[in-house]
Amino acid sequence: MNPSIKKLAETASKKSRRIIGLMSGTSLDGLDIALCRVSGSGGATAVTLEQFTTISYSESDRSLLRKMSSAETVELADLCYIHTWLAWLHAEMIGDALGEWDLSPEDVDCIASHGQTIYHLPSADHDQEEAFNTTLQIGDGDQLASATRILTISDFRQKHTAHGGEGAPMAALVDELLFSDPSEDRVLLNIGGIGNYTFLPAGRTGEIFTTDTGPGNTLIDRTVQQHFDKPFDEGGEIAKSGKRSEKLLIEMLNDPFFARQKSKTTGPEYFSPEWLSEKLEESDSVNIAPEDLIATLTALSGITIAGSLKDHKSNSLNPVVYVSGGGARNPELIRIIEEELGRPLKPMSELGIDPDAKEAVIFAVLANEMLAGKGLLMESGFGDRYPVNFGKISFPG
Repeated sequence: MNPSIKKLAETASKKSRRIIGLMSGTSLDGLDIALCRVSGSGGATAVTLEQFTTISYSESDRSLLRKMSSAETVELADLCYIHTWLAWLHAEMIGDALGEWDLSPEDVDCIASHGQTIYHLPSADHDQEEAFNTTLQIGDGDQLASATRILTISDFRQKHTAHGGEGAPMAALVDELLFSDPSEDRVLLNIGGIGNYTFLPAGRTGEIFTTDTGPGNTLIDRTVQQHFDKPFDEGGEIAKSGKRSEKLLIEMLNDPFFARQKSKTTGPEYFSPEWLSEKLEESDSVNIAPEDLIATLTALSGITIAGSLKDHKSNSLNPVVYVSGGGARNPELIRIIEEELGRPLKPMSELGIDPDAKEAVIFAVLANEMLAGKGLLMESGFGDRYPVNFGKISFPG
């Protein structure tokens, strides 16, 4: 037997596995690294978050990634180089984290690498003859496995699109396993660059629903970077100092995306600087003060997140909403959502997971299922529901 295959089988047969989950979001803040102890599989999956850290990207790192992220055109030479470079950068960051935790590569069974999404293109956003859902992540799994000397599972979203999904949001696949409750209806809201949530009915007796809501932090962050030379609106202070423009807000809310009722996905490719420029011109708001623009964009994110929750039938059940992601640290954004919903949000930490670590943990569980499980139930784009294992395996040797 191939020694790598033999070791893979041994890892899959363990009672529990130590898996590093990685997540790098569209905000390009840095790499989330979650060291997880995962046991069981499927409905018997259990996770303990042993360690967690976020290692920030340098400004030169961000500059390279911005050349790729949501760009209409890129140089193929740049794409080829950065695809490999990012894997080695992530390997270096993993090495730093392991050193801080006094662990070696031999102490880790697997890396679950999300990579970096550079373009997300569901069929609703293109006019090609074939209605394929497409998405693309960089940070090659083979390079990462070689650089770390750790078995790596990566490229999870491709399997989702291959089975008719849009490649996002994928959290619902794991949310159901880890966070369903016998007596409490729950919404797990994540506010990253894009907002998304999963509705989990109590006792798993109803329909689980997941969708993107629209912009989370992406428009706010880009505008803060442009006008204030800061990476994001820390504490929502800029938004609080401004006054929302109702005419601009109405123009943005009239976008057809927000009227789509079914589960949907989107990305910063759609809610882009060009999209914002168009809305500014159409609402005669091109001379809006920067702080007022930030206040208005924060209102847009808060109102559309709350609006999506209110439009779904789960709202009549008054579910408890648990929030994670970078937007959870923006008090002004959270205030708007709570005001619109008429009830408070709770931090994801109340369910035993660091809110910043949740997405990295999600991919650790997806990797565990690939290793040791029979697959997670996916409602495909073809009208049926069946178990699917996600990710591609890269051996270190």
